[in-house]
Amino acid sequence: MASTGVNVLRWGALAFGVFYGFTHQTAISSRDKIAAEKHEYERKEKLISDAKAAWAKKNAPPGQGSGLITDPNDPKFDLEAFLTQVQKDNP
Repeated sequence: MASTGVNVLRWGALAFGVFYGFTHQTAISSRDKIAAEKHEYERKEKLISDAKAAWAKKNAPPGQGSGLITDPNDPKFDLEAFLTQVQKDNP
């Protein structure tokens, strides 16, 4: 038979092990939850930036960025180039 002191030591070690396991599992779960929330936030942030870029591209005035002059009052305005660009942008 084991003495009382050994039984107390065994039960104490068991209680400490259960307590440590519980706290360690809680820490791991918390870290994983934070990582998942961060990943989801970054995914949504990327979707929003992609949507903004697509909207800006869709709503950009015709000929922007190509050096094409779209002001009809400008002496260098070329109607044929402007109409070609509009046709290319809106098939």
